[in-house]
Amino acid sequence: MNRTGPASAQRIEADLRTLTEDIGVRLAGSAGEQRAIGFVAESLEASGARVHLEEFPVRERNVQAEELEIRVGADWRRFPCSLFSNTPGTGGQWREAPLCFFEAPAEYARDGLSHLHGKAVVHLGSHIESRDQYRRLMEAQPAFLLFVDVRYPGSVPLADGMFPAYTAALGAVPTINVAYMDAWGWRKEGAEAARLRVSGGMKEGTSCNVVAEIPGDDPQGELLLVGGHHDTQADSPGADDNATGTAAVLELARLLSAAPSRRRTLRLVSFGAEEQLSVGSAEYVRRHRQELAERGALMLNFDSFGSHLGWFELSAGGPAEMTAYLWERLAERGVHAAVSTGVMPYADHFPFVAAGVPAATLIRSNCKAGRFFHHRPDDDLRRVSLELVSRVIDASAGILLDLADREALPFARHIPGDQAAAVSRYWDDLFGGW
Repeated sequence: MNRTGPASAQRIEADLRTLTEDIGVRLAGSAGEQRAIGFVAESLEASGARVHLEEFPVRERNVQAEELEIRVGADWRRFPCSLFSNTPGTGGQWREAPLCFFEAPAEYARDGLSHLHGKAVVHLGSHIESRDQYRRLMEAQPAFLLFVDVRYPGSVPLADGMFPAYTAALGAVPTINVAYMDAWGWRKEGAEAARLRVSGGMKEGTSCNVVAEIPGDDPQGELLLVGGHHDTQADSPGADDNATGTAAVLELARLLSAAPSRRRTLRLVSFGAEEQLSVGSAEYVRRHRQELAERGALMLNFDSFGSHLGWFELSAGGPAEMTAYLWERLAERGVHAAVSTGVMPYADHFPFVAAGVPAATLIRSNCKAGRFFHHRPDDDLRRVSLELVSRVIDASAGILLDLADREALPFARHIPGDQAAAVSRYWDDLFGGW
């Protein structure tokens, strides 16, 4: 088997600093993302890979100001908020409405949602994960939505977005994220009304997938794909989410290009617009669906895997033999991961599974909610362990070279039937299907 030199913590740190400190926030379609795309493309070319760009349209979040006030008794108090991507602003005008708390995990079971009409709805839950529920919410015509991310009782608003397939099909109202502890206080103190003013909102933009190819001996043979996304949420430098994944793509390109030969072609993709629900990877599989059906052997994705304290999770879609192979090879190299074979549609491996390519995402949680700094301004380099990131990249380079060199892969190229049915439902509901 071909072997590579060890991953360089110095190179990885330099990549992370460029992405998070020199460039910073990298919203899909923004100037920051364009700078990141240029850096990633230049770095991949320097590794010796063949690089090209694949652009696609997105809705860029472009907010100049966002203000939220809550009335408790006779007093209006100001609170921080963050506009969801793929939802409109208020045209710079104040929008005021009575406050209504909506306990979403239970209340979507109600026969009707007409009581939300014209209200400022405090919506418990980080996402709406059902097209039918979103349709019912839009039909109720709330004045605006205030989302409370219940995964972690934080004191700062997280940045997030509404799924673009939902808003394109069913419309949207101004939707903001608010801090859990702020919403707790409103309920406790009997808040009665809210008013919101957002200047700006969404505008047409362009994102990009950066594609790098390291050819194998058979240019039409099986493909091994590697991915990570370079964009971030609003106001977040995204050191862990997902400069770590971008750094993995760059360092793996350097390591894998140095191997003298490979049976199979390696293709590395830095995806745009993941934070809007894997828009870039979905665009990639739609554009390359036929090729992936014929040649796609495995897609290995890296997302938010650098947290100092925590545990690795391997979310896998594909045959049991693939999952077992990845788990065993990672463990041999000191990377022990909890395995999930339930369908997880919120990472860039999922569109590949929908296209019939076995795929997995390696991620690292540090609390049951995921990561306590998820989508926040403090997702900076203090959150990332260089030693751990280097170890994961070393292990992954060994796995990829082993697979690239084998005469036959140790697993079949298919998605088991029990997974395939759930994958199809999610693909149609969340992504709008093919």
